[in-house]
This record gives sequence, structure tokens and C-alpha cells, in this order.
Amino acid sequence: MFAKTPKNQRALVIGLIVLGLLFTAFFGMRVFHAFKKFDGHRPPPPGRPGNVETDVEFIRNWMTVPFIAELYHVPEHPLFEALKIPPDKENREKSLRDLNREYYPDADGFVLETVKEIVTELQPSPTPTSTP
Repeated sequence: MFAKTPKNQRALVIGLIVLGLLFTAFFGMRVFHAFKKFDGHRPPPPGRPGNVETDVEFIRNWMTVPFIAELYHVPEHPLFEALKIPPDKENREKSLRDLNREYYPDADGFVLETVKEIVTELQPSPTPTSTP
């Protein structure tokens, strides 16, 4: 097979194959490191540290309980207790929509409304600021 192809053409084909393998390895490692760094984390809650969201109407079905707890500065455990859902790793990673489908399939929107109520109860009351 190689006896009939010129040496220059054979060297070019082998060089292109090696170059393709190097590119594949280089970009494959970059993708691997990016996925490793991402590690399934969701985006951080919006706003600067110290800003606490207070309007529960911003809570959406795509959010997870830990995300809501961090955004509204409330503990996670009472949210899971109110929903009567175990706070295991799987449930911590599920959206409110997924939790509703799994635990309350006949009560559409139950989890979302319950979380809104509990977050409202758990939020610290705003302290009045004195103005001089």
C-alpha cells in the first residue's frame, strides 16, 4: 500500500494526522478541565454579597431549595420540613418543579407556593433605619 505513494505525500498525511491528534488532545483536555471546574454548580444568586432578596414573587419553578435559601438568606432545613421532603443530595439538586412532580403530582404548584410562604415567614423583619 505504501509502496505506490510518494514519500512526500506519505509524510504530509502522517504529519496532518499527528497534528489532528494534537489538536484533539489539546482541546479535549480543555473541555475536560472546564467540565471538572463546572462540577454541576448552578449560577450564583444575582446581586452583591450583602444584598438580600425580599420579594418572594421572584421565586420560580426552575430554582432549587439551596439556591432559594442562599438568595433569601434563610435556612434550607425548614423549607424541606415544610414540604415533608427529605433533604438528601438528590432532592437538593432538583428544581421545585421536579420536587412537585415527584412528591405532589396531584397538587400542581404546591411546592412553589409552600416555599414562598415559608420564605416569607423565615425572612427577618426589616429593621428600621434612623435618619438624622
